[in-house]
Amino acid sequence: MRIRKVETQIVDIPFVDGGKGEGITPTTWNRLEILLVRVEDDDGNVGWGEGFGYFVVDASKAIVDRMIAPLLEGSVVDDIPAWNLANQRRLHLFGRYGVTLFAISAVDIALWDLAAKRRGLPLYRLLGSESARDVPFYASLVRYADTRIAPAVCERALRMGFSDLKLHEITVPDVAACRAAVGREVPISVDVNCAWGEDEARATLAPLAELGIAWLEEPVFPPEDLGALARLRGTGVPIAAGENWCTSVQFAAATAAGAVDLAQPSVTKVGGISEFLAVAEVCRAAGVPLMPHCPYYGPGFHASLHLATAVPEVVQLEYLLVEPDAWLAPVGKPGPGGTFRASETPGTGFEPDLDVLQRYRRA
Repeated sequence: MRIRKVETQIVDIPFVDGGKGEGITPTTWNRLEILLVRVEDDDGNVGWGEGFGYFVVDASKAIVDRMIAPLLEGSVVDDIPAWNLANQRRLHLFGRYGVTLFAISAVDIALWDLAAKRRGLPLYRLLGSESARDVPFYASLVRYADTRIAPAVCERALRMGFSDLKLHEITVPDVAACRAAVGREVPISVDVNCAWGEDEARATLAPLAELGIAWLEEPVFPPEDLGALARLRGTGVPIAAGENWCTSVQFAAATAAGAVDLAQPSVTKVGGISEFLAVAEVCRAAGVPLMPHCPYYGPGFHASLHLATAVPEVVQLEYLLVEPDAWLAPVGKPGPGGTFRASETPGTGFEPDLDVLQRYRRA
């Protein structure tokens, strides 16, 4: 397919989460900042991609605009993974991971969407799956650090139809308050976003195990401390990590080190659909299930849903439980237990609401 045009834009949609918007991000987080990449071929077909995210979308956009789009426009792309690898090699001087890979991820997702549309197939079928499935999601709460608000949001998530919850609390009392609110039967996982050192994580595992926590995500800083993660495994709660790892190279190192019980590639960070599929192969060989990072409201959500449909190692996906002012592309209400099904339309099924796009576009 010959690429005619590559365009980028940032959509900035306010959201409400019921809390203070503090705790995880560098400053107050109350806006969904989405980098959209639009790729058009010579026949007028359009593919959409998304690059992570939030506070760094302007940097990711600049990389696409200045270093990827000028070379991609006018070129022919028939092998998307090969295109991806070539750009990783070309851009490695500007940071092997981080925003460089976020930008490549965005374009890669758009190219896969475009390729599926050219074939007239939903993406999951282009990836080799013959039929859709109801993909289970868990409700992912923001960090509240409030023993009144967080339990109430847990209860609301269950009323919405979700059966599994993930907290971002970093103290045992905050987790215990949520457990008390929903009972022992509801699966609860905890993501502390690398808030602890190894000793603190080890000391906290026992009380979390007593609370029946299903798995613990990114317990230590730095996130690439594979030795610490490996030492924490088998001490009461399964260990998950990977949202901050990029490319299959880091996941291969993690599985070789025995670092995780659950691997968490993020399609808008890891290197796009091409690298997600490579990560899946690595984890399949190591016998490590996938629990992908997916707090998205744009093409990243739709791409993740198709990948979960096509990759049997995916156990669950993540649904970010906030209330945006508007939906860039509504995904509908979850099915029983918190499930979604991939679209049967060609591509990923993402088509932005043009009125919302115009209203909330800031760059």
